[in-house]
Amino acid sequence: MLQAPLLAGLNHLLQGSGWASARLAPFVGRRARFELPPFHLELCVAPNGLFALPADEAAPDVVISLPAETPFLLPQGIDKVVSLAHVAGNAEFATELSFIFRRLNWDVEEDLSAVVGDIAARRLVRGAQQLVGWQKQAATRFAENLAEYLAYENPLLVPDGDFIALREGIGRFGAELAEVEARLAKLAP
Repeated sequence: MLQAPLLAGLNHLLQGSGWASARLAPFVGRRARFELPPFHLELCVAPNGLFALPADEAAPDVVISLPAETPFLLPQGIDKVVSLAHVAGNAEFATELSFIFRRLNWDVEEDLSAVVGDIAARRLVRGAQQLVGWQKQAATRFAENLAEYLAYENPLLVPDGDFIALREGIGRFGAELAEVEARLAKLAP
């Protein structure tokens, strides 16, 4: 059900960057299976350097298993997702796929300009970037304010300064205790 749109989107990205299809060309006919529970997608490299759905049920050359939380990790970047992937099979093909997927970029503004024009596309992309930046700032401020509230207003957390002072005090107490024990050991018969 989702295979056709995913394939079309992936091939669109490959076509948008001429280098990626050229890097896939030596792997024509190779198959890759991507698993993201409960879904999976099996692709093969077509002669034109793009991906296609395999015609038969042959075994894949590479199986890339992604954790179920992958959609939630995507905002952290593709490197985070790739670092959690489990890869089995042909190492050369897997390495090339990793290289390509890490460097594929979607030029949203270019695609939007075909629909709404250059100026509107530029403004929409800038607006989306500002919205994402604002949301990141809001999340950061919320986390900082929550930590401050829990440390000072409703003390469920220990403030950093108090924790450091406590740790240093315990260290000094331990050193003084060791000194007292050493003096007592000298006095004992």
